[in-house]
Amino acid sequence: MTTNPKYNIDDRDIDLDDVDIAAGMSEGGDEGDELFEHFAVTVDKGQSMMRLDKFLTVRLEHTSRNRIQAAADGGNILVNGKAQKSSYKVKPLDQISIVLPYPRRKEEIVPEDIPLDIVYEDDDIIVINKAAGMVVHPGVGNHSGTLVHALSYHLKNLPMFSEGNARAGLVHRIDKDTSGLLVVAKNEKAHASLAKQFFDHTIYRRYVALVWGNIAEDEGTITGHIGRNPKDRLQMYVFADGSEGKHAVTHFKVLRRYGYVTLVECRLETGRTHQIRVHMSWQGHPLFNDERYGGDRILKGTTFVKYKQFIENCFKLIPRQSLHARALGFEHPTTGKYVQFDSELPEDFCAVLKKWDTYTDAQHIDDGI
Repeated sequence: MTTNPKYNIDDRDIDLDDVDIAAGMSEGGDEGDELFEHFAVTVDKGQSMMRLDKFLTVRLEHTSRNRIQAAADGGNILVNGKAQKSSYKVKPLDQISIVLPYPRRKEEIVPEDIPLDIVYEDDDIIVINKAAGMVVHPGVGNHSGTLVHALSYHLKNLPMFSEGNARAGLVHRIDKDTSGLLVVAKNEKAHASLAKQFFDHTIYRRYVALVWGNIAEDEGTITGHIGRNPKDRLQMYVFADGSEGKHAVTHFKVLRRYGYVTLVECRLETGRTHQIRVHMSWQGHPLFNDERYGGDRILKGTTFVKYKQFIENCFKLIPRQSLHARALGFEHPTTGKYVQFDSELPEDFCAVLKKWDTYTDAQHIDDGI
């Protein structure tokens, strides 16, 4: 074991927003981008017996004892593969694994009275149907008008949202221009429980996307490591040989074929930055009007001027990537029961699908079908 710091971190799995900021990605992440840390600690041979919460508070920098205790209460601390409470006495060579919600990030958060589409709320969680265009939390270029600012107003009487924490209650996020469901914890225990479920990949997440091209299979799975694009720091990239990046799995199913574009349902098994967008682009099917991954130009179709005008009109209807977080399911932090929430497609998404419906119907008539 090293002497400075006093612990070995064998596996620290963090989706750092700071990395996004350094790269100029001020939107605050993307679909499935999770906000938790995973530490693996090996106890020294000469360590005297000590309470688990005290031991970890000393060993882990910038981590309060309350935060450690909340993690233990949620079953997020494993010692030699078994969940232990704060009172457990650590012994030499114990193998400790801990999952924590992302550390608090202090920022001057001025609560803002921004309307929220609240799908569900109780004492522990709040589920939001986020509109496209709203940033989840503050970052470079986004110091107001975020979901966190709105929550800080709506939940201003709760300790977690009154302390200027820029990531208050967050365990995952979706991109500024992605619409759909997001769950936020309202207390430390719920925060720890949700973070563990995201880490264990037990959260059910289903998205709807409109992508370029006619996907050959009716359903399938895309597997490919995702990491920062070495040639463009604003993009993510699939490392097909697995040499870099993180393991990522996206399951998809075709919902409707329009010929030149396809409506698909995507289920995330893992949560990596831009996962659906980069996986689909890698397969030759960028999301419709996804500027960052080349979907904002005509990739399939005819050369007729009328068709070009049709696509431009579609882009105006949905001036963002065509992606919506439609369903979210998880184990409730307090009751332990599975809960699932669903949201309808937003107006802009419905409008562009209606336009494609009209176009394909007209094509069938022209073809004598």
